[in-house]
Amino acid sequence: MSEALSFAPEVGPGEILPFAAQRYPNKIALIVGDRQFTYTELDLMSRRIAAALQRRGIGLGDIVSLYGQNSWEWIVGYHGALRAGAAVNPVNVMLTEPELAYVLNDCESAAVFAGSAQTATVAAVLADVPSVKLFSEFGENLRENSATPFHKLLLEELQEEQATVPRRPADLCAIAYTSGTTGHPKGAMQSHRAILLNCALTATMHGRTRDDIVVTALPAAHVYGNVAINSTFLAGGTVVLMERFDAAAALKLIAAERATMFEGVPAMYSMILADDALAGADLTSLRMTTVGGQTFSVDTLRKWQRRSGVPMIELWGMTELAGLGTTHTPYAPAVPGSIGVALPGVDIRIVALDGSDRETAVGEAGELLVRGPLVMLGYFGNDAATAEVVRADGWMRTGDVAYVDDTGHYFVVDRIKDMIVTAGYNVYPAEIERVIASHPDVAMVAVGRRPDDVRGEIAVAYVVPNSGARPSESDILDHCRDGLAAYKRPRAVVFVDQLPTTASGKIMRRKLGELAEKN
Repeated sequence: MSEALSFAPEVGPGEILPFAAQRYPNKIALIVGDRQFTYTELDLMSRRIAAALQRRGIGLGDIVSLYGQNSWEWIVGYHGALRAGAAVNPVNVMLTEPELAYVLNDCESAAVFAGSAQTATVAAVLADVPSVKLFSEFGENLRENSATPFHKLLLEELQEEQATVPRRPADLCAIAYTSGTTGHPKGAMQSHRAILLNCALTATMHGRTRDDIVVTALPAAHVYGNVAINSTFLAGGTVVLMERFDAAAALKLIAAERATMFEGVPAMYSMILADDALAGADLTSLRMTTVGGQTFSVDTLRKWQRRSGVPMIELWGMTELAGLGTTHTPYAPAVPGSIGVALPGVDIRIVALDGSDRETAVGEAGELLVRGPLVMLGYFGNDAATAEVVRADGWMRTGDVAYVDDTGHYFVVDRIKDMIVTAGYNVYPAEIERVIASHPDVAMVAVGRRPDDVRGEIAVAYVVPNSGARPSESDILDHCRDGLAAYKRPRAVVFVDQLPTTASGKIMRRKLGELAEKN
């Protein structure tokens, strides 16, 4: 191990576990269910997986895909692949067979680590993915198939001196595919520098230390989940990883593990606030919580802060940035509704939506642009798509409408693609959602569009009521009168039991129309 690693990793996230094992060898790094692992154990297991991959000719220049629910094997596979010199391809666990086949073929994956619940999907597409050399299955309920059990890879002989694979900070580290609303998803190429810096800067801004115990159900395959996990490892803290989110279970873990942090998306906090278990939950160990992924109602934020008694750190990021781009720090004055300030070394500007490239004034909405070392290398094999997003001057278009206040704090209004044009006016769903979320009978809300012969499009609110509550459409519409201009108000309300979400818990607005058809 190089002398420099006694201070911090130099190249990328593949060095995080060796670094942490050197500094905190017997510290509990990871808790998953009834199992716990020290940094030394994670370090050794990731070395074994790296050796197993190299033994099969998988390493520098290859892609290793990970397709499964949160698990300790997922974490070990991720770090093992990077230590072997390969780049990783975290795959959304919700992908169907055709979607998975496209991703594996597009990045020419050489190996796939899959959870037991996903192996049937992988097995069904392998015949059409000739690049895969190794298919390994992890989990408790292993099935009879052609996959090599992950635990057997860990039992293979480990050479005393494992070959060191040379890497540079600007080299490819990960290909993370966007969810994409039309056509095929695009593979955002993230460098070693971008991922490591994102983890390091997030740890710094959040004041993470070896004393932190972080409960998270964010998918490890998502950039937010990846940073939540690896920034904690970098600081020497403990990650309590949930396989999937459940409100009551999350509250129980916070109390049982004496968690200092909980990290989630807006929908998770809405579900926790609506859960009966919250009344008796012990949250006294928390020092802060974080929320990102989508715009968050200030009213919901304040409800959570009153109940938890700790700061709620709002943040913003993108797959194309390998994680966060902005955040708050728990020691600065709170600015509710803001996504915070830029991470150190990250440049942000907001330009007019008219295409003029004019920088907007304070308080004026425009498109948020980002420049700096976190910006992706480009979309894998798609120069045209890259050119549409990353400009020649290095600024990356985010597709988010935002504004900045006079203190340098940024506020996201909504996604440009989600904007509803009604009778010539621009209406942002997130603005309507923030108002409706403040209604006492509303647990969750999402706003979508509906074609209209007169106005072109109208806004429709999809509402999940609180347990035992029975609000009417007129209740919701009347509630909007005081908080929204007439042209911004929804023209219809649809009551539903749940909202469509991604694997990371973000609400999928493009699926809302399907709910209307069912109701």
